[in-house]
Amino acid sequence: MGKPGNKSRIRWQDNDVEAGRSASRPVQGPGLERTRSHGSMSIRSVRSNTGGGVDPSAALPIQYRTVSIDIDDYNRKDEVANKVSKAAATGTLFSLGHICGSGRLTICLMMTGLADLEWHTLPVADVVNRWTTSLDQGLSQDQIRRRVTEYGKNTPSPPETHHFQQIMGYFFKGFGSVLLVGSILVFVAWKPLGQPPAQANLALAIVLLAVFFIQAAFNMWQDWSSSRVMASIKNMIPEECLLIREGVQVSAMAADIVPGDVLLVKAGNKLPADVRFVQVSSDAKFDRSILTGESVPLAATVDATDENYLETKNIGLQGTHCSFGTCTGVVVATGNKTVFGRIAKLTNEPKKGMTPLEREVLNFVYVICSIMVVMIIAVVVIWAAWLRTTYPDWISVPNLIVACVSVAVAFIPEGLPVALTASLTISANMMRKNKVLCKSLKTVETLGSVSVICSDKTGTLTENKMVVTDCALGGKEMTVDGILDVAIAERLTNGDMASNSIDQLRSVAGLCNAGEFDAATRSLPVSERKIHGDATDQAILRFAEGLGPVSELKRCWATKFNLAFNSKNKFMIRVLGYTHPDGLSLALPTGTASVFEPGDMLLTIKGAPEILMDRCTNFTGSSGVAMTLTPEVREKFNRIKNDWSAQGRRVLLLAHKALSRRSFKSSPSSSAAFEAETLEQAKSGLTLVGLVAIVDPHRPEIPEVVKILRTAGIRMFMVTGDFALTAQAIARECGIITNPDSVVANVTALSREPTKTKNHKDHTPSEEGDEELSKSIVLTGPDLITLNNPQWDALVSSYNEVVFARTTPEQKLRIVRELQDRGHVVGMTGDGVNDAPALRAADIGIAIGGGSDIAIEAADMVLLESFSSVVEAVRFGRVLFDNLKKTIAYLLPAGSFAEFWPIMTNVAFGLPQILSSFLMIIICCFTDCLAATALAYEAPEADVLKRPPRRVGVDRLVDWRLIVQSYGFVGVIETVVAFAMAYWFLEREGVKFGDLWFGFGRVPGGMSGEEVVARLNVASSVYFVTLVVVQWFNLLAVRTRRLSIFQHPPLFNKETRNYYLFPAVLFSLVMAFFWLYIPSLQSVLGTAEVPVEYWFLPMSFGLGILLLDEGRKCMVRRYPGGFWGRVAW
Repeated sequence: MGKPGNKSRIRWQDNDVEAGRSASRPVQGPGLERTRSHGSMSIRSVRSNTGGGVDPSAALPIQYRTVSIDIDDYNRKDEVANKVSKAAATGTLFSLGHICGSGRLTICLMMTGLADLEWHTLPVADVVNRWTTSLDQGLSQDQIRRRVTEYGKNTPSPPETHHFQQIMGYFFKGFGSVLLVGSILVFVAWKPLGQPPAQANLALAIVLLAVFFIQAAFNMWQDWSSSRVMASIKNMIPEECLLIREGVQVSAMAADIVPGDVLLVKAGNKLPADVRFVQVSSDAKFDRSILTGESVPLAATVDATDENYLETKNIGLQGTHCSFGTCTGVVVATGNKTVFGRIAKLTNEPKKGMTPLEREVLNFVYVICSIMVVMIIAVVVIWAAWLRTTYPDWISVPNLIVACVSVAVAFIPEGLPVALTASLTISANMMRKNKVLCKSLKTVETLGSVSVICSDKTGTLTENKMVVTDCALGGKEMTVDGILDVAIAERLTNGDMASNSIDQLRSVAGLCNAGEFDAATRSLPVSERKIHGDATDQAILRFAEGLGPVSELKRCWATKFNLAFNSKNKFMIRVLGYTHPDGLSLALPTGTASVFEPGDMLLTIKGAPEILMDRCTNFTGSSGVAMTLTPEVREKFNRIKNDWSAQGRRVLLLAHKALSRRSFKSSPSSSAAFEAETLEQAKSGLTLVGLVAIVDPHRPEIPEVVKILRTAGIRMFMVTGDFALTAQAIARECGIITNPDSVVANVTALSREPTKTKNHKDHTPSEEGDEELSKSIVLTGPDLITLNNPQWDALVSSYNEVVFARTTPEQKLRIVRELQDRGHVVGMTGDGVNDAPALRAADIGIAIGGGSDIAIEAADMVLLESFSSVVEAVRFGRVLFDNLKKTIAYLLPAGSFAEFWPIMTNVAFGLPQILSSFLMIIICCFTDCLAATALAYEAPEADVLKRPPRRVGVDRLVDWRLIVQSYGFVGVIETVVAFAMAYWFLEREGVKFGDLWFGFGRVPGGMSGEEVVARLNVASSVYFVTLVVVQWFNLLAVRTRRLSIFQHPPLFNKETRNYYLFPAVLFSLVMAFFWLYIPSLQSVLGTAEVPVEYWFLPMSFGLGILLLDEGRKCMVRRYPGGFWGRVAW
């Protein structure tokens, strides 16, 4: 619906955004990489109810703001490339593919479509002409009919529902299809192929079908998701609106609006479509909070205020509402073409791709199915090439089918889906107990793979309890106590400093401040009063109140205009008019106060010194008189700023400027025009009143947390909007930077030419002994703009102590994406609205419980108490993966390997199938299942946070080491023991092994067929019981991968005990008795009672397995780099 925009509309992201353009654009958080399902373990916000759908007020801003960020990057790419090419002849920095990255095609296409829209930049006349409409007449009925046909109804399309695919996935993903095919084949083997039909085959087919449905039910539970945003979106669009059609005003349903309609809007109306404003009243303002999260209404304009379609104020977006005034607009987009519709579609877009855990499980399925197919082929080939002709009566076609299904049953660990779902749920519950709330079960394990955590500073690493400690006034440094002493002395005597120099500082600190004292606590001491406002404003307001009552200042001065602080401009402006003459002597130098007339205004400003210092031409001297800010004095203030920053203090500059009423062409009531003029006035001619230093102490637990994470092989990066020296000092206090300042690098250390660097996928950056990574670097936001790919490669591969300072939300998002593109699994922590895009884009977004709802909605998990909880989150993320490996290592020996060989010996050596196919199912789904689930409750091993993070795609859930352990070690022992026990029983009963070897159904002499079958049924039950018993000891062995059972005991140690193991063992015993000792089941299933000695003899073999594994673990611990260490699973 839009045409290609003007390609010259480009903006360079400069240090001082306001110096380059007249309109401010506060950027607030949110991102868009994923949409996630919220299951029974999910949360929307720690403040919101968990029922119902996702709250659009939190979800939509995340999509909106990140699309806006991507549009800025797209529009900016050519200019950035041109600027960099002047400094170094190295190709362009950005390309469409670079901005989009892998897996972001849908977002990229939408972003480029919005970036090319030009309705906001066209003159009003061109907009009207392109839509062939008229502001006076509107559209004709014929035009309306044609456009309804062309553009459709003005309603959002419902999200695509893939119920059929989803349900099919529940049934057929994993081993489901194998189970169903096996069940059908066994049914066929029962009837019509069975002559006569065998009841055991019928029972096996029914059990396989039951397992198929049970597995689907668990898959459904695991993937269950709540309703998405779209259900709530329809309620946000107004039902009726006022239009001009055929020259008259008419009411129409919102669904009937078409592009080109002329829409009349007044206060209280909600916009039914995207419109270009063509006429606005001076007080017209729109509330965009549903899309941006910003609570302050924005003024509507006729002309463009921003190159970005999403940020300009002359476009009204569907779903927003008019707070004040009236306006007229031309509809430029309806239905899915509106910004609201596009972003809502993204919000409802199903998550693409798989989590690392899902990929690992799929890899396991491939491995098992590959082995299974090879073995089935081997069975069929042996039958077709040899048995069918040589021993035609040994295996009939129905028996061949059952044999092939038995091979499949043998290799499939049917209890794995249950154990997997239980493991995820248990791990999430354990993290919940540690004050960590997980939104998605599947992302829990991703924590175990995190290799980099990018952390915000304020409120995450620090306490967010700011206090002013020092100030600089008249070029002199003073502590807060010192300036209080001077203020008291000045009131008593006429000392060195004029009485109003401190009052000027107090005035700017108290008046240019968004904080407000809570009326209920005004009687308390200043340090104990409650203040409504952010931490910075609270600190400065307490400082101002300490110098004198702020209420006195507010009595004398009234606010005319306010521009809130944001991460773009990095300053706050408040324009004031005096209401009492006493205010002049408090806020202005004597000379300025004497010429300050009624109607004149005072511009007060506070913000980042590096932004505001160059705008100052004067400073308030010790005498209280405005003096010229010479280069020498400017250097003195810069030195003070740098010294404070190097001590980890946040530095703010406070300034003011007296404005004549004749210097403004507009009045404060015309918000947009007055804002533009105010920003222009703030670019120069400011008087520097003073500097203040604010301390935000780091949380006491942070250094230890950073140390633990570093030991765990996780790199900790600080990403903050603070000044570089301040960020570096705080990073040193937190332990993020450990090298001396003299060796901390900056952007000049990164070569723009490609160099040979290690690929993260082939090298773990945190491997022990990797000394080359003990490097530190500090980069700023402007540095990030100029980095090319070789520099990013060098940064990621060569530095493990990184601080990003003076970053914007766009740059935080880019940092996450650059790390991901280089193979890292990235965790991002934050608590503010501006952190939301990066939180959503990261592999694991980690929000702080006290943060904004938008940040919490964007994140994957929430730390309810403090950042220190991230250690427990990483611990349990790794434990989940460890415990899943233990579960598989437990299931494979008896539930796979030992079940396969009875079938193979039956086909290849003519032996009877010593373990029935039905009892194979019982082992997988009953006797082993609960024990496998109990392993999910295993406590972390002592070394879990001393290993490097798991490398996704390299360190597999099931690798050759685990296969060797499960099949080549434990599996072989269990199989040999089970065979020995079963054939020993037959020997004792008179059935010689030699008679069965290559017997192919030959009945031993002196026995009837029925007698042999009865003994074989007992032998099959003995084989089954042997596996059940030895698995109890295997259960104790797989509890740890490297530690001894005495170092990690299941009892008597609170840190390592697991009481669930013993009920699981008891359950397997009960199941064995149930299937073997009930007469009615014996006759149908071919089971039998087992002599008592065959319950106890396997225990000695099981103990042998435990002792042998203890010996293996001892060798692994003693020689970690030796043979046993290299093959350890």
